[in-house]
Amino acid sequence: MTSLDKIERGPVATATSGRHLALELTETLKLAVPMALTQLGQIAMMTTDLALIGRLGDEAVAAAALAHTVFFVSFTFGMGLMSAVAPLAAQAFGARNPRLVRRSLRVGLWAGLLVSLPMMAFPLYGEQILVTLGQAPATAHLAQQYLFGLAWGITPALWFLAIRGFMGAVNRPEPGLWITLAAIPANAVLVYLLIHGELGLPRLELFGAGLGSTIIDFVMLLAALWIAYGRQPFRKYRVLAHIWRIDWTLLRQLIVIGAPISIAFLLEYGLFAAAALLMGLIGTTALAAHQIALQVTAILFMVPFGIGMAATVRVGHAVGAMIRRRLNARALSRRCSESCWYRP
Repeated sequence: MTSLDKIERGPVATATSGRHLALELTETLKLAVPMALTQLGQIAMMTTDLALIGRLGDEAVAAAALAHTVFFVSFTFGMGLMSAVAPLAAQAFGARNPRLVRRSLRVGLWAGLLVSLPMMAFPLYGEQILVTLGQAPATAHLAQQYLFGLAWGITPALWFLAIRGFMGAVNRPEPGLWITLAAIPANAVLVYLLIHGELGLPRLELFGAGLGSTIIDFVMLLAALWIAYGRQPFRKYRVLAHIWRIDWTLLRQLIVIGAPISIAFLLEYGLFAAAALLMGLIGTTALAAHQIALQVTAILFMVPFGIGMAATVRVGHAVGAMIRRRLNARALSRRCSESCWYRP
């Protein structure tokens, strides 16, 4: 190749690269926008809960802050494992292997169930943990009431995350967004009714706030399962087929990918949890103010987090497509070799 050839081909290669970059950016944004909005919807529900709890007073907000500290220290570990469903399913989708897509979701559901059972014990002993860490007994007792309502929602919340990861992996993250948007007002109404005992319901205050969130978690899971199992384009994956089987090999892969994510989440959230515990040593008002400020920070964080989730899916698609091309090339080479070998 002459230097002139290189010069002439340079602009063509640059133009091709530019088109590819624009296409990739467009596809990533198509995934990132609904994913980021879904994350914002999740935070909106938590913010609504906090606003409704705030009507009970500063001590209730401080108790909710401590309850979230205990709850999310355990929940973030399961959230990291569920985050591994998206890259596994995306890689299978890129390789055009629908059976492996289904298996990726299935192991995610099993992992969510297996990890949620011991995780539920942690919030149920929240009061003892908080008192041991030097928190005020009265505030710790209120936090325990909130945790009694929240603890039972760990499994459906993790399963909903797994199904959301599956939907995003097959380039259809929108149903998770619609479910979350519908859940925001439903959660607000139910939590308000259970906190204040309206429409003949018992007045449950902080326990009612946690119970309302748990009920909404179950409803969101049922809606996601219905869409993933019975609606197009998800129906062809038959996500509940052979659901009782545990694919131990794929489960190990999920743990290998998800465990580092879980550790990173734990380290990250551990900083905020430590700050909340230190604020609790200062006083109830300081702890309540810290929780409100932290909620604002969480809202801002959700947009880049959604973009990161979309990038993960796109990388999985690319890896799966590369594996498929390699397999096709090997198959073609084998057929050519056989054809040459058996030629008379």
